[in-house]
Amino acid sequence: MAEYDGVKVPTVKLGNQGLEVSKLGCGCMRLSDIQSEEDGILIIKEAFNKGITYFDTADLYGAHSNELLVGKALKQLPRQKIQLSTKFGIVGVEGSGIIVKGTPEYVRSCCEASLKRLDVDYIDLYYQHRIDTSIPIEETMGELKKLVEEGKIKYIGLSEASPDTIRRAHAVHPITALQMEWSLWTRDIEEEIVPLCRELGIGIVPYSPLGRGFFGGTGVVESVPTNGFLVKDFCLFSAATYLFENDVTK
Repeated sequence: MAEYDGVKVPTVKLGNQGLEVSKLGCGCMRLSDIQSEEDGILIIKEAFNKGITYFDTADLYGAHSNELLVGKALKQLPRQKIQLSTKFGIVGVEGSGIIVKGTPEYVRSCCEASLKRLDVDYIDLYYQHRIDTSIPIEETMGELKKLVEEGKIKYIGLSEASPDTIRRAHAVHPITALQMEWSLWTRDIEEEIVPLCRELGIGIVPYSPLGRGFFGGTGVVESVPTNGFLVKDFCLFSAATYLFENDVTK
């Protein structure tokens, strides 16, 4: 296990497909708001030095710039000790909401583009960021399965999926992780999603576990300049850190 200021940071198996990650992970989305790319890279390196080995990004974050930043940071870290996840599926945002796409052709093109931006040979965990309800989930999963067989991704994840979608997707290829909002004030997944993930052996990656920073307390920003972006976002690592549910495979 990794060291974190002299305290052991445990690892946890995410799902039952073999993926093992640091129990505390770093969501990199807000790093795109930092004016200096060098500072973003330093934050990722410092997180690794503190024992965090799981890093999460997406092609949407920073209009692709977040993946480029994460990729540059990984060049300065031992790749074999990193668990990297990224996401596809959100084409853009318009007035009426987000535009999603999950066609096989789009899945493959997004994966190839992410591999290039991240400058890696494989992605540890590849999420469908949002579900394209205009096509059967089986079509999307079929292409993801091919990418696993080709070694371009190791594990498949879903984000914001319904119970029916999870079951149908899992029947095509095992789902390793499900990313959903889960915190003290967001308990919706406990009625159906959590029991289903226990049944299927799927790990849960809660995003915004501190209520988007609300439960972080004022102490986390007391030493931050009042005009800094950390004050606005309440705490980069509180708002964007993922905690892994260790009980879902029991």
